[in-house]
Amino acid sequence: MEKLKKRWGITSNWALVAILIVFAINGSFAAWVAKPIMVFLELSPENTNVVLYWFLRIVIVFPVYQITLPIVGWLFGQFQFFWSFEKKMLKRMGFKRFFKDEV
Repeated sequence: MEKLKKRWGITSNWALVAILIVFAINGSFAAWVAKPIMVFLELSPENTNVVLYWFLRIVIVFPVYQITLPIVGWLFGQFQFFWSFEKKMLKRMGFKRFFKDEV
């Protein structure tokens, strides 16, 4: 755990626990939200190619996860960590032009 705290620049055990809880809650929430969207689109493993079904489910889960991560982080008092984490991830995915370079 000390390696993780050092890597993320966290000093307290509470912050580390809160961050791990946020990751767990947000992942479950994103998967939970994707299910009714798939039902609305009338897609299920029974009526769709299984590979296509899971590909579309992941495509739906991904933006939900990205949008809700800073929100859930804010609920646990870790907004700054997750906003920085989100910007770093999006920059690596090619969205660098949407964020100012920080000095």
